[in-house]
Amino acid sequence: MFFRMLKGALSRQKSRALIIALTMALGASLATAMLNVMLDVGDKVNQELKAYGANLTIVPRGASLARDLYGVSDEGASTGKYLDEGEIPKLKTIFWAFNIVDFAPYLDTKASAPELPGDLAIPLCGTWFDKHFAAPTGEAVNTGMAKMKSWWEIEGAWAGDEPGVRGYEAMIGANLASKLGVGAGDKISISAKESGELYIAGVFHSGGGEDDVMFVPLAFAQEIADERGLVSRVDVSALTTPENELARRAARDPNSLSRHEWDTWYCTAYISSIAYQIEEVIANSRAKPILQVAESEGAILNKTQLLMVLLTALSLASSALAISNLVTQSVIERSAELGLLEAIGASSSAVSVLIICETMITSLAGGTLGYFAGRGFAQIIGHTVFGSSIAAKGLVPPLVALLVLMVTILGSLPAIKLCLSLRPAEVLHG
Repeated sequence: MFFRMLKGALSRQKSRALIIALTMALGASLATAMLNVMLDVGDKVNQELKAYGANLTIVPRGASLARDLYGVSDEGASTGKYLDEGEIPKLKTIFWAFNIVDFAPYLDTKASAPELPGDLAIPLCGTWFDKHFAAPTGEAVNTGMAKMKSWWEIEGAWAGDEPGVRGYEAMIGANLASKLGVGAGDKISISAKESGELYIAGVFHSGGGEDDVMFVPLAFAQEIADERGLVSRVDVSALTTPENELARRAARDPNSLSRHEWDTWYCTAYISSIAYQIEEVIANSRAKPILQVAESEGAILNKTQLLMVLLTALSLASSALAISNLVTQSVIERSAELGLLEAIGASSSAVSVLIICETMITSLAGGTLGYFAGRGFAQIIGHTVFGSSIAAKGLVPPLVALLVLMVTILGSLPAIKLCLSLRPAEVLHG
């Protein structure tokens, strides 16, 4: 009898049931889209920010960084200590190896050129432009400055790491190129401890101090500086988790953590834990987080996720209010029918269960439709904002189902309260 009554009530209120379903579908679709994006947005935002530079710098232990880097200044100049170039591939052996997306070594030196007047020197920096090698794990790695400095404006083309038919190639900053009177396609002779000739493959505009520097293949810089196999520093771009109090404590003193805290910190992709693991595998190194970059990433990610949570909450609250109005209106219109049910023996709780079941069936149908629509919206957001698809998260379906259930119950409460207050004698006599 209960199911016959339920079926009859739904069939008689098709238009209202459709409106409730559509209301829930809208709320569920936005919740699905926001939850999928929110759970996947960490990597997406990090990958977007990786295009704007490194968030870690590896320097020799006991040596200071030679220049300001992305606004982070250090004490003093280089002490003449170096890192071993052969140690760099070990970056892909740490616990969070897959979070290290790009890295590039640098060897800073000075050189002279006939084009320069007097005793002026060229700031020369050897690096990997687009390096291909096999990591100790067997993984094929493609990394270098061309990927880490992708926002630079280039006149010409990126230089190569190996000498070609024109010999070694170089990239020269716009300011330095103007001083030397050279451009893309020109050749320049330079000398330090050794001499060599370079072909200018491209002129770049970075908008920073790099515009006064000439970047050359690392092997060439090591050769003319007579520092073979050595580098001054390594810039690393890593996907990280925003720092919290545990990470900040660990950054100050990892030994202050309990065993459980240490395991949690070490197995989470905090910038400090990645830096610690790098120091474990690269001898005589100190990994220094570029705090302005790392903290900005965390702040942007937290604010983005908070915005999505607020949008989800507001959409579901709107759905709950709309369902509350629709169900309450339905109870008012059907007060005589509900009063008659109570008059012939139905309890108030049984009538309330009937109302909740009607609303629940309609809401679940709308929620199912909204879930699949929301997955489509998530892909639109992913391709529009991040240029890539959003992965479907297994946590989202049960979470959306729980939210639909909560919204339905909360939205039905005013109607249930009204239903419980009905007096059969009053409603049947008008």
